[in-house]
Order: sequence, then structure tokens, then C-alpha cells
Amino acid sequence: MVPPFVSDRRTDLDAWARALGVCREAVELHASGDLIDLHIDTFIWTRLIGYDLTRRHGRGLLGARGYSQADLPRLVEAGVTGGVWCITTNPLRSAEGRGQALKRNLARLQSILSGRDVPAHIVRTADEYRAARRAGVHGVFVGVQGGNALGPGHRVLDELPPWSLLLVTLVHLTDSEIGCTSSPLRLGPDRGLLPAGRELVRRLNHARVFVDLAHLSRPAFWNAVEVHDPTLPLMVSHTGVCGRHPHWRNLDDEQLRRVADSGGTVGVIYHTGFLGRPRSLTTIVDHLAYIVSTVGEDHASLGSDWDGSIPPPRDMPTCLELPRLTHEMLRRGWSPERIQKILGHNFLRVLRQLRD
Repeated sequence: MVPPFVSDRRTDLDAWARALGVCREAVELHASGDLIDLHIDTFIWTRLIGYDLTRRHGRGLLGARGYSQADLPRLVEAGVTGGVWCITTNPLRSAEGRGQALKRNLARLQSILSGRDVPAHIVRTADEYRAARRAGVHGVFVGVQGGNALGPGHRVLDELPPWSLLLVTLVHLTDSEIGCTSSPLRLGPDRGLLPAGRELVRRLNHARVFVDLAHLSRPAFWNAVEVHDPTLPLMVSHTGVCGRHPHWRNLDDEQLRRVADSGGTVGVIYHTGFLGRPRSLTTIVDHLAYIVSTVGEDHASLGSDWDGSIPPPRDMPTCLELPRLTHEMLRRGWSPERIQKILGHNFLRVLRQLRD
């Protein structure tokens, strides 16, 4: 059941389709299927400016550029049934301070989501996600962006209940004791994945937490693959692909094939700077199409990076316009089965491979 303060578009699918200028089939897919986003950064604005995750917002002071692209009421209205909500690391804190901050932030997120009538539950497995769907709420998987958030010796992993975290992005936009970023902010030579990073990969494998390879430099990516348990799937939560738009942030074909060979999946980001021109949602589908043509439709997913200071497509500035993305996939002649895989089924398959 949709909470009373959330607009339920399912009551009039034709009106929903008309409002967005899309076909009815697009909104039907959103009304009935799974739509799981591999990377949502909205919680960072709660930490910085007190952005209320449980309140429906407009497009903010910047017209949804950078922030105010998502919140729980809008995500539920848009048919986003689940997502990985990331806690991003402040690299300027001490190692001890980062670990303590992660625990405080996790407790804060849990407290917000446990409030009365909040249309979300924290989930850890495919079964728990399904239970959230039956309850009509958004399933929140928790991720960490920047493995150095785990404190000295990664000990926060031992202090949290099992499976509290779904994924850990090993590095973010700066180098750390974990390894080297793909970002131009990297200082000095690219040393790949450092010993602490290699140990973290092993620890995450043992804990059945996804090792998220987004943001890694190319040498660090291959170092991580080298020590990763070959029986577990690889994950890149939010990225573009170089075959469509060459960029320091994007994956090349060899990297795509390695993720696919593991049974994993790649989430396509909505950051237009990483996707290339035109600055429309068609470029998201272009990157998805490239993944499908290169490694198959079982390995493409969505990883928006909503509210991660991104410039989104001009025709999809917030999560409310997501049916336009599905409409574009349908317009290209993609089958409902392929689209459903991309919207959520590929992620659920990989999740079961990791934790069931």
C-alpha cells in the first residue's frame, strides 16, 4: 500500500503516460515491475544541509542540477522499488574518525527509515526486498563509497551486524590507503590497488559484500579482479562505457567482459558529462545498448548517482521522469523482458548469486 502522502500514479496509467509524453506500456512496466537503482547519493545532502529524505521536494535552488533529484516520496511515485543508498566518505578525517563517522551515519539513516509512515525499509537480501515490495515500500540497500570509511584495519566490518552493507566502492575521487582512483584528482603515480585494498577485497568477499569497482584506476581495477574470489560476481555500480564515450570515468571493453564473465552487472550512470552528447536520456540508453551488444543483456543495470552532484539529462532531471527512459528503450524495439532485466532483474540475479 502506498502511504497517503505519496502520489499513486498507478490509479490512472493513461494520465501518467500523458503527463510524461510516453506510451502506456512504459508506465505499465514501472507500475508492475522491479526497478532497482545501484547507486543513490541523496543521503549526502541530509548530512550536509539537513535534506529531508521523507519529504517530497521540488527541484531545489539549482533546478535539480547537483541535488534535489530524488527523495523517498518521489522515488516511490516513480516506481523505483529499491536502491543502493550510499554513505560517502570524507577523506579528510582520520582513519579512526572515518570509522566512527560511518557508524553514526548508518545509525542516522536507520533512524530516518524507521520513522512512522516512511515509505522504505532497509533490506539486505532478495527475499527482504521482495517483502518490502509486498508492503508497497522502497527497499533500501546500504552501500559505502570509499573503503577507507571502514576505519583502521577495516574493523567496522567486524562491528556491524552481518550483511549491514550491500556494497563498498573501494575508492572514490581521491587516492587512499586502499588504492588509486581514476579521477584526475589523483596525485602522483598510479600505484593500483595497495596492500590494504587487496586485503579489503578478501574481507568483503568473505563477508558477502559486493566489491564495487567504480572509480578505480585501470591498474587498481585489475589488481582487485586478481584477488577477488572467482566464484563471486563482480559489480560496477555507476559508470559509463568508453566504447560509447571515452572518458577517465568509464569502463573499456576488456573491463566489461571481465565483469560479465563473473556473472556480474554494470550500472549505467546518469551523469551527462560521462555519457557524452546529446545531453538527453538517449545517451543513457546508448551506453546500455553498448553493454548489451558487447557482453549481453544479462549484465546491464541502472546506477543513477542521483544527488551525487551530477548534471542529469535535460529531459530526465529527476527520478519522476524515469518512465521516459523505459519509453526510449521500447522505442528502440527492445523487448519487455530485456527492459525488465535492465530495470532490476539483472541486479536481483547477481544479489542471489552473492547471498543466497
